[in-house]
Amino acid sequence: MSRSGMSRRTLLAGAGAGAVTAVIGWNTATTAWATEADTADGADVARLPALDGTVTLQGDGLERFSTDFGHLVTATPRAVLRPGSVRDVQQLVAFARRHRIPVAVNGQSGDLAQLGEAGLESHSSYGQANPRGGIAIDARGLSKVVSVRPGRAVVEAGATWAQVTEAGLAAGWVPPVLTDYLHLTVGGTLSVGGIGGGVQRHGMQVDNVLELDVVTGTGELVTASPTRNRELFEAVLAGGGQVGVIVRVTLALVRVRERAHVFSLHYDDLDAYLADQQKVMAERRFDLQVGDVVRSEDGTRWRYKAELVAFADAGQAVDRAALLAGLGPVRTEVVEQSWREYAFRVDGFAGYLRAAGFWALPKPWLSVFLPASTARAFMARAAEVLTAADLGAGLLLFYPYERSKVQAPLAVLPEQEVGWHFDLLAFPGPGADTAAMLERNRRLYDLAVELGGKRYLIGAVPGMTQADWRRHYGGLWERVVQAKRRFDPAGILTPGQGIHVS
Repeated sequence: MSRSGMSRRTLLAGAGAGAVTAVIGWNTATTAWATEADTADGADVARLPALDGTVTLQGDGLERFSTDFGHLVTATPRAVLRPGSVRDVQQLVAFARRHRIPVAVNGQSGDLAQLGEAGLESHSSYGQANPRGGIAIDARGLSKVVSVRPGRAVVEAGATWAQVTEAGLAAGWVPPVLTDYLHLTVGGTLSVGGIGGGVQRHGMQVDNVLELDVVTGTGELVTASPTRNRELFEAVLAGGGQVGVIVRVTLALVRVRERAHVFSLHYDDLDAYLADQQKVMAERRFDLQVGDVVRSEDGTRWRYKAELVAFADAGQAVDRAALLAGLGPVRTEVVEQSWREYAFRVDGFAGYLRAAGFWALPKPWLSVFLPASTARAFMARAAEVLTAADLGAGLLLFYPYERSKVQAPLAVLPEQEVGWHFDLLAFPGPGADTAAMLERNRRLYDLAVELGGKRYLIGAVPGMTQADWRRHYGGLWERVVQAKRRFDPAGILTPGQGIHVS
């Protein structure tokens, strides 16, 4: 009997009813799941460990994990683990290591209770979180906000930023950097970096992690921080899931300010937009700073919008004239709302995308970072190439950051101190030629690299080779390789990233 009081067979019988043949382990000769019949035939069967959670071996539980939010890559896993404890993750990873079975965590976040399967989301849009026929770990099995106190929160990796934000708000403390869409798992965004409008002041989400509990590719549970097991700490944050499974995180929090004054500045001229965005960033005028590129009302050209936010305490005014002094938008709008309203601002738009049928369609996203010196050239070229159909119902974000604010080594950025984040969050309509859009992504990525840019790991860039990854990591490449060899010697973790596949 397992520690949960259920037999291993009951735990691993799969998603089907009565007639399902129980799987007891792994047939080392056929490299497939084994039943009692295999042992009767004399096969060498490695028995699965007892678990507190469940493993699904067939049915819809596997199909849901065969794809991701991008719906561009499909590969059904052999099994899905919904862990009931951290020990389950250790046991399954150690088992997978012994038998060379790939493993990857899939956030499968979103609001399942309210929205059902249509609400599921993840930061993987091109198969990055797919175990490629191995074992998928359902992060929702470890999704608690453990504690919140002044300055910090302890959360399980499958908790979403929405959960963390709500729990923090109740205590008056919130994360300093949030993704635009909050229904993403903490472990998922920390595995790629986690960028949002607070990057200009606080770096990425990975720069606000105080401590991690990680299950390495050997099945060992390790606590890591800047002062303890630092090599692992830095290899995990923005590491693409290559060296460990994040199971618990201690996050830094800041005191919440209750009101958000949101300034929308509209520009017809790209040069004016670039100059004003960099000006307000250099002068630290606003607390949050993002921006996007939109089609003009007549659909003939692109326009630019800076979204700048000044936080204030309840009843406190902000000096709008001073905040806007010296800037040259063609139109300005200012809205005051609660901090929470602004934090969850994307939920209504996401609801529209679901209702209109865009949510479940293929989404060829592209996300790159550009040095300021070439950002204009890249944006001008992208503006020539992209059409309204390419964007569909989606967004094209384009805003600056300061490199010195991003301290996590594997959050790879261009060398210049000021850079720009170009984030094509496309939601094309039905029947869109996604193959052509992926080819376009590759061309734009190659242009970005030629101009000194780097990619963000969430996007869909086809045909990435090991030479591409070497160039991406540059002088960090040997460090990345050595961390993989040390912490995941069997090379089983997160193969969908393609970083260590020649």
